Amino acid sequence: MLNTDALKTPDFMREMKRGEEPAVSALLDAAFGQKDEARLVETLRKSRAIAGEMVLPMAGEVIGYAALSTMVSPKGWLCLEPVAIRPDLQARGFGRRLVGMISQWAEMSGQTVVVLGDPAFYTRCGFAPVTEDFTSPYPLDHTLIAGPAKGKTRTLTYPKAFG
Repeated sequence: MLNTDALKTPDFMREMKRGEEPAVSALLDAAFGQKDEARLVETLRKSRAIAGEMVLPMAGEVIGYAALSTMVSPKGWLCLEPVAIRPDLQARGFGRRLVGMISQWAEMSGQTVVVLGDPAFYTRCGFAPVTEDFTSPYPLDHTLIAGPAKGKTRTLTYPKAFG
């Protein structure tokens, strides 16, 4: 078991490696207290909707995870979901840094990323609430974006796995 008392910070966020799927599933189960998010990630992988999976390692263990999936609409946009930090390491700023790096990447690369979640958390990470110009199957007051999502009305269509 990881000795968290001896450690102060995790390593750099990196792309998930083949073979880390079981560790990610266990992390998601622990962070969310049920298996829905791990099943979502498996379904996204099988349907090839995953655009990227990042992990936050610490002392050789995966302590954080974030998935980016390809949106059905608008074309070229990504969806950030799920994001998880191991429960015993939460409230230390690791999740905020992980999500903040994704937000900064979206701004710098010109890539739009949508997330559905707690507005208070995601705005601290660089995401902005969507405007009334958006339509979505999910509550707009919990829908945020990072990147160059400006202009005309947008209809958000998530990968089928989110159904």
